Amino acid sequence: MSRKIILPVLLVVLVAGAVGWFAWKTEKTEAALPPWTDDMQVVADANNKFALDLYGKLRDTEGNLFFSPYSVHTALSMTAVGARGTTREQMLKVLHLPSDENKLLAAGDLGRFYATPRRSYELSVANSLWGEAGDPWRPEFLDIQKQRFGAGFQEADFGGNPDGECERINRWVEEKTHDRIKELLSPGKIARDTRMVLANAIFFKGKWTTEFDAAKTADAPFHLADGTRTKVRMMYGNMKCGLGHQRDGTSMVELPYRTGEISMVVIVPKLPDGLPALERQLTQETLTKWLGGLTDRADLEVSIPRFKIEMPSEVAKHLKTLGMTDAFSMTAADFSGMAPGFHQPTTDVVHKAFVEVNEEGTEAAAATAVVVGVLSSHPSGFYVDHPFLFLIRDVKRGTILFMGRVEKP
Repeated sequence: MSRKIILPVLLVVLVAGAVGWFAWKTEKTEAALPPWTDDMQVVADANNKFALDLYGKLRDTEGNLFFSPYSVHTALSMTAVGARGTTREQMLKVLHLPSDENKLLAAGDLGRFYATPRRSYELSVANSLWGEAGDPWRPEFLDIQKQRFGAGFQEADFGGNPDGECERINRWVEEKTHDRIKELLSPGKIARDTRMVLANAIFFKGKWTTEFDAAKTADAPFHLADGTRTKVRMMYGNMKCGLGHQRDGTSMVELPYRTGEISMVVIVPKLPDGLPALERQLTQETLTKWLGGLTDRADLEVSIPRFKIEMPSEVAKHLKTLGMTDAFSMTAADFSGMAPGFHQPTTDVVHKAFVEVNEEGTEAAAATAVVVGVLSSHPSGFYVDHPFLFLIRDVKRGTILFMGRVEKP
């Protein structure tokens, strides 16, 4: 895929881990939650299907994996608002969204819901737009982005100062992710014919309902898939949590963050080399069944390793294999809902993510850039001592906010 921009470009940036121009952010004070609607549940369910579809493609990446399906899904939903014809149809199909405009726009409502202030954890969600000054952006497109997605429009000078605009966006990302995501846009990603940047942001930081005892954290063996072992910093604690086991030996634990609204689910295969087989059977139906079988435990001994993952992921090629082909086609792409005659294709999707899990809790952030143009019998405890999956989700509504795996902590 060529990195050289030779036609006008639309750069769509999804920034998970920041607060934008019309940001929604949790504060220390509590506020009444917006009503959860049927349309919002449709979007949440669609997000989860997309999450598992994309994970199914990303799992071929070697080593650890972490990304934010919620961020990618939200920003692609924002982009789909401006798509037309088969480009829009394919995007909605990959996103598992119906053609009903209200259900598509409910993706913005989810941001408002999750960013409503809670005292018990921090969850920041934001959307914003930077567009080339003087370009004929459709007022109705900008109004929808502002009213439903909270994305305010900011004029930019990509034509006169592309490097400066790139630095401006990267500084914004770094600041709003607490320096967790650095240089989202590499040099040359914004050029003189770049036309727009749309930004979506999500940042999560929460403490466990029951924290692990830091005094008990110690070196312990972690069994790798190739039969070798490595030493990790293993955390230990007695937890009030959910526990589940499957007939094939798969086991899982759900560790709640304070108030129990958000949790981390850790899914462990029976054997150290069993992760690929577990990943192959992971579907929304399977996951729903497994989660429905969790039983509450008042005092369970749990040990999991401390871990931190910081990594980029390629997304564009996987979106194409999932069926989003016209958006990447020079002859078929249609984004004329954003501006008259805008038919440049999507050419690249760049994703970076960060997560750190320790005795106190979890911090997670991510950033994605979508370029449209010519670029491109079970034991009594739960012991995690070999490769595993994990996800961070809304317990009541099921929305998967982050997802990943740990092959080597």
